[in-house]
Amino acid sequence: MTDMRVNIAGAEFKNPVTVASGTFGSGMEYSDFLDLSKLGAVTTKGVAIVPWSGNDTPRVAEVRSGMLNAIGLQNPGLDTFLERDLPFLKGFDTGIIVNVCGHSEEEYIKAVERLSDADVDLLEINISCPNVKEGGISFGTVPKAVEDITAKIKKVSAHPVIMKLSPNVTSIAEIAKAAEAGGADALSLINTITGMKIDIERQDFILKNKTGGMSGPAVHPVAVRMVYEVREAVDLPIIGMGGIETPEDAVEMMLAGADMVAVGTANFYKPDATLKIIDGIKEYCERKNIDKAQNLKEILHAKV
Repeated sequence: MTDMRVNIAGAEFKNPVTVASGTFGSGMEYSDFLDLSKLGAVTTKGVAIVPWSGNDTPRVAEVRSGMLNAIGLQNPGLDTFLERDLPFLKGFDTGIIVNVCGHSEEEYIKAVERLSDADVDLLEINISCPNVKEGGISFGTVPKAVEDITAKIKKVSAHPVIMKLSPNVTSIAEIAKAAEAGGADALSLINTITGMKIDIERQDFILKNKTGGMSGPAVHPVAVRMVYEVREAVDLPIIGMGGIETPEDAVEMMLAGADMVAVGTANFYKPDATLKIIDGIKEYCERKNIDKAQNLKEILHAKV
């Protein structure tokens, strides 16, 4: 029998499958479709120190083999999360990973400090947020900025910290190394790829924001390549995501170097995708005589 348990920075999960932040809320919307207790963990939608209203509509568009979104990290804020969402999640036998967002170092630090007493497993820090004090440049696109924000968050965090990496960079490996240098406990990748869609009849942008984050099956090969590069560059645990729809996609991501996988866009059209992926990873490992699912990450890298 394959041991499906995985360990991410000291937190143990029953299996290597979670959900991608922003695609699952805090689980309430999906609890009628699947038993959340079967998931390795629920990763929450990004939460900030105060509520964010998000971007103007339209802010979602379908594209070939995926979607664009410019939601703008709309969220109810930490007060509502702690009073409503977290107690709901504690009613299930699943791990809890809280995604944190902010527009400045101060906002990140206040949010992380506020979560100090929360009974959660890990914090995932979304560094694709725009740094308003630096003219809107994403925290996650400059190595020195990544190292600095990681170090400052680690200094105040009572929980292990996952830094969520943006793919919109020249070298994802250099960004990963910067997060490692700042003291990150784990990494997750990839966040969405910046894209655009234009209505040729209206001769106007589909999204009010003009650009949005592309996700879905079309980005999967890019995500697999980036996870592989990061596994080669650092020794940190990795949660891999990007276009995972099937068990085969998940196994491929783990062979590339991920300890755990997150299912995102597929949740919108296959609400039970995570459960099929959990079963499929187990079936694959047993067929290949792999005694521990987390060992998948070592197979290809041992051949290099």
